[in-house]
Amino acid sequence: MNKSKIKIALFVGGISSERNVSKASGKAIYGAIKSLGYQCVLIDPAYGINQPKEDENYFDEKDYGEIKLDNFIKTINSDLLNDIDLVFLALHGKYDEDGTIQSMLELRKIKYTGSDVFSSMISMDKAVSKTLFRVNGVNTAEWFCVTKDFNIQEVVNRINEELGLPCVIKPNDQGSTVGLTIVKNDSEINEALKLALQFSELALIEKYIPGREMTVAVLDDESLPVLEIIPKSGFYDYKSKYTSGMSEYIVPAKIPEDVFLNIQQQALMAFKSLRCKVYARVDFRLNEENEAYCLEVNTLPGMTSTSLVPKMAKVVGISFEDLIDKIIRISLDGG
Repeated sequence: MNKSKIKIALFVGGISSERNVSKASGKAIYGAIKSLGYQCVLIDPAYGINQPKEDENYFDEKDYGEIKLDNFIKTINSDLLNDIDLVFLALHGKYDEDGTIQSMLELRKIKYTGSDVFSSMISMDKAVSKTLFRVNGVNTAEWFCVTKDFNIQEVVNRINEELGLPCVIKPNDQGSTVGLTIVKNDSEINEALKLALQFSELALIEKYIPGREMTVAVLDDESLPVLEIIPKSGFYDYKSKYTSGMSEYIVPAKIPEDVFLNIQQQALMAFKSLRCKVYARVDFRLNEENEAYCLEVNTLPGMTSTSLVPKMAKVVGISFEDLIDKIIRISLDGG
């Protein structure tokens, strides 16, 4: 493969609540792609045809111009992608990793990194994902969903009868714990639902699993070592994820070997149950009895040099640049 002849468009930014996270991932991926010798152009689909003039403008905290969902269509239909061999998706969140951008790229027959439209869409729908987990033998916590016209007393009764407290209330199709609340008593349920429903048409209410945070990256149909996340606040929320020093990461996780292997196996089963491709990160809770519960599959996980997937890859001798290179090569070959 002659890397200097391969032109990659790196999609960064987007329009979701995780726009700044995407910029951080994009900046790290951009450096790796350039170091690897590929041609690389930066594109923020939220800007449409009015793209920044300088590369560094794509990663600035302040936006270069007006960002709109309509601009996605203008970007895909423009000449910006005429001679592109591959789109590397460094996008996160709604509209960006839920199949929206993937379906547009497929209409133009342009290859892209990560999972296809189906897997991307399903992975962002937590309720559907959990249903497929159950069908395919992946252990996941009990749950139910409510819409915006919910009856609060009926919801309270159902939580107490089916799940118990505490429970977790979150938007059905958001990432990075946006809009998530751990509810400890009945009086908190109404506000937690209102918060979650600001971000989604459905709120997912899930049994809370006390225990430890575990995650596993799957790369080219193989599970990487299990990583344990130890948030200093006690809960791995948005602040714990994206504030330096707020969490400790242990990889390989210090758990019994049989538990370690089971989580790896469950991660691969979850990955395959959603028909994911190339790479993803699968998140778990591990209770005091060492029973693992799958929370979700993230098909476009954070990809800075200090993000979780690169940490797991590093343990098995895959550097950040090698990881990006492998993702590119697998994607060019069709996943």
